[in-house]
Amino acid sequence: MSAAAILALALVLDAVLGEPDWLWRRMPHPAVLMGRAVAWGEARLNSGDMRRARGVVMVTGLGIGALILGAVLQELGWAVEVVVLAVLLAHRSLVDHVGAVADSLRFSLGDARLMVARIVSRETGAMDGPAVSRAALESAAENFSDGVVAPAFWFLVGGLPGVVFYKLVNTADSMVGYRTPRYEAFGWAAARLDDLLNWVPARLSALMIAGLGGRLGDWPAITADARRHRSPNAGWPEAAAARVLGVALAGPRAYDGEMRAFPFVNPAGRGEIGADEIDAGVTLLWRVWMAALAVLAVAALLAG
Repeated sequence: MSAAAILALALVLDAVLGEPDWLWRRMPHPAVLMGRAVAWGEARLNSGDMRRARGVVMVTGLGIGALILGAVLQELGWAVEVVVLAVLLAHRSLVDHVGAVADSLRFSLGDARLMVARIVSRETGAMDGPAVSRAALESAAENFSDGVVAPAFWFLVGGLPGVVFYKLVNTADSMVGYRTPRYEAFGWAAARLDDLLNWVPARLSALMIAGLGGRLGDWPAITADARRHRSPNAGWPEAAAARVLGVALAGPRAYDGEMRAFPFVNPAGRGEIGADEIDAGVTLLWRVWMAALAVLAVAALLAG
């Protein structure tokens, strides 16, 4: 079976099942296992001198293990590939979590703050409605790139070894890729490799979002906004989504009790936004998902 057909089936399986609680209550999710592996390596290597080199050793060792595991799973046949890939995709869980923020915001700002805190790392306790909405939309755009487009891209490039390797690096970055005294040196390798692996998917995500939203003509403005973002990759899908939805995203937010003056993405967009804009963002992601599925279906048919 072609890679396009396997990816199309995995996208559908993920969309139908999402993250079934009945399954992950009985066994650990692969992301949890990857997290445990990273935590094991960090506990043993992140000390003493040469922490950057030690971080390189951890990422290299775990990365080789991920490639081997992906290759073994791939040899078990296309049905296993579909299931494993569906588990490693995160479209359904993403739109469910983002949609839950909109549902909560319609009834209670406090509940909405709690819901958005599940998907962002910034402080949410003092957020007003528009800030909650911006956070939800930024998470939707960024995680569509990291959780859907990037795994799909690396599967098409490198099969299951490629996508398992990507997910391992992405997990490591989310755990140790911080500029803090503990992680700045040790997490350097994970952070830089994650930036590299997401370089193409982030820009591809922006292209898909802008194209499906009819805003390809805004590409120069999207590029300019993306380059002002603190992340080399996250700004691309955020800037595209902001233009399509006509909203201003990013801007000031609090981390560790400190308000940081990050610039707005699409500053001319609407600032007073709420649940309706979040719903529009979810709809946009589904439209991009359906277009990608249609392209994969055609490619699978042409591949015979």
